[in-house]
Amino acid sequence: MSLEKVVAITGAGSGIGRASARLLATRGAKLVLGGRRDAHLAAVAAEIESAGGTATYRQTDVTRRADLDALVKLACDRYGRLDVLVNNAGIGPISRFDALKVDDWDAMIDVNIKGVLYGIAAALPVFQQQGSGHIVNVVSTAGLRIVPTMGVYAATKNAVRTITEALRQEAGPHLRVTEVSPGMIATDFAESMTDETAKAAVQQRVSAIAIPPDAIARGIAFAIEQPPEVDVGSIVIRPTAQE
Repeated sequence: MSLEKVVAITGAGSGIGRASARLLATRGAKLVLGGRRDAHLAAVAAEIESAGGTATYRQTDVTRRADLDALVKLACDRYGRLDVLVNNAGIGPISRFDALKVDDWDAMIDVNIKGVLYGIAAALPVFQQQGSGHIVNVVSTAGLRIVPTMGVYAATKNAVRTITEALRQEAGPHLRVTEVSPGMIATDFAESMTDETAKAAVQQRVSAIAIPPDAIARGIAFAIEQPPEVDVGSIVIRPTAQE
């Protein structure tokens, strides 16, 4: 069965966003890709098109509300509608509190929380006008098990978890809302880290137990593919070896 939906994804140039775009395209979705790196987006779009899928893209910085408005507008202008917004963009420059990396704290708040809110603000009017829509927020298992160095990062993800649940309750009978919590995934997540000790620890953990981003893509696809009256509220996907 073809998934005849228009799906916009932030952070679509690599990792979970890229894997989700590729998988959804094979199932018939039309993709609208957003991310900071134009060349990466172009490569993903070209890969999808060469495999017979449909994709367009726009350079998108989720810390700028106008960029999210423009991404949603691109979907509507190109395909006439938007069915799903996957708020996937996120950063994790983790560190201990006493390292006082306040600029990193600010960056996580701007991308991980405000970026999601800007996506919701851009998509909701379209969904309300259509009488249907689906918000998928990518959160993290870091918010389920709090450990040192993850304090601010986990806090941003738990803020999104709260936002997601409140939106679900407000959404009414025609808007679906899902949060997906990945565990340790083999992506370039550690590249944003400025604390070398924390970065080395995460990279070692990734090498030991991480699962591919395709695992999260399948979870996102599962939620999207459900019938309109079925709302998958929360999915946790982690390596079997993860505590």
